[in-house]
Amino acid sequence: MTKTKLKFIDLFAGLGGFHKALHELGHECVFVSELDPTLRQVYQENWGIEAQGDIKKIVEKEIESIPPHDILCAGFPCQPFSKAGKQLGRDDDRGTLFDEIAKILAFRKPKFFILENVPFIKQHDNEETWNYMHNELSSLGYTVDHQVYSPQDFGVPQHRKRIFIVGSLIGLDHFSFDEIDEQKTPIIDIHQFIEEKPKLFKELPKANQECLKLWQTFIDQIPKETKLPGFPIWGMEFGATYPYEKSYPLKLSAKNLGEYKGNFGKALKGMSKKDQRANLPSYARVEKSFPSWKRNYIRQSRDFYNDNKKYINGVVAKIAEYPSQSWQKLEWNVGDGERKLENYILQFRASGIRVKKVDFFPSLVCTNTQIPIIGWQKRYITREEGLKLQSLEGISLPQNDNAAFKALGNAVNSKIVKLIAEKLIQEQPKVVELNGAKKAINGTQVNSAITNELNYERIK
Repeated sequence: MTKTKLKFIDLFAGLGGFHKALHELGHECVFVSELDPTLRQVYQENWGIEAQGDIKKIVEKEIESIPPHDILCAGFPCQPFSKAGKQLGRDDDRGTLFDEIAKILAFRKPKFFILENVPFIKQHDNEETWNYMHNELSSLGYTVDHQVYSPQDFGVPQHRKRIFIVGSLIGLDHFSFDEIDEQKTPIIDIHQFIEEKPKLFKELPKANQECLKLWQTFIDQIPKETKLPGFPIWGMEFGATYPYEKSYPLKLSAKNLGEYKGNFGKALKGMSKKDQRANLPSYARVEKSFPSWKRNYIRQSRDFYNDNKKYINGVVAKIAEYPSQSWQKLEWNVGDGERKLENYILQFRASGIRVKKVDFFPSLVCTNTQIPIIGWQKRYITREEGLKLQSLEGISLPQNDNAAFKALGNAVNSKIVKLIAEKLIQEQPKVVELNGAKKAINGTQVNSAITNELNYERIK
């Protein structure tokens, strides 16, 4: 912990993951920006400071209202760069918010910054986005470094990789991510993050429980000597014959497509093109060739069905009755683990029902439809458990559960920020002039481009 209390600003602040980390290190927040009005209110309740609104408008019209500070923190919106999104990057209006960060850095010249985003930002647009960002930060006089971490690296059972980008106007000779790496631990006890008898919790709806029972019956019908597949099981492909290797269904006329079968072996003969389309899996209603990964999953699911249909036909007919195709898919990610769904961490996702080992939770995301489920308790994780997974224990969340879990999904993990900040934020060396040459008293090399920003005294 540094001895000097420094001032920091918290941009795209959310619940205040950066604030919690730097507050615990003894620093003072002097400015906050958050677009969501609900989160602005919660932020003030938690931290006692009023959060301002749209940072773009502030930077454009009143950048001087952002007070001088030593540290800029920003977990700027990740959706434009996320592989789960459309990957529009800087073509997305939110993707240009990095430019607002750069303008603040140029105007106030804080000594340090810590930024957080999804790792894919480094590969986005053939690394053009990353090169642009790095060049902008370097041109402002910052020495820049980065590393990818997940809470699970430091004993918090959540798989959530994020890139952390740091910068310093006094160089980074005093800082190395290697020191952060030394604090990694393989020891994770997920049960320390799960309440055995929580007072407040949301039970898994009966319909979801019945769906899991049906898939459990499916699993139970598979012979023990048959390995459960690690690829996603797409139930709609059970009995389907529509073309997918070299062509695609909608390329065919209604008459030609009528020679094939669609969802769960539904005959397409005699249907209009519109009805044929409705009886195909949603991912097959395309007007271009299937990508290779999709062809593989279709082929694997069909082969698995053909090998096991004599065991599972009865239960497959019931799975086919579900109106949601996401409930007709299963992602078994536990290998040779015990074949009991209730023993695992579960998620109902658009891609299917995902089954995960009990070693760490999947990444919290900004949608309430994918809240992790504790299978053996038949409930979603609680708000308090979500806070623990983001190292945000002790703070208040929005009253509405949907808003609360959306905020948790967007939050930065406070523990990782604290580990980085503790090593990054150091007191500046005092610069002196000896025989006409400026040098740091402690011997640290000081970037000549910023020596005029440092306080120094002349020794005669």
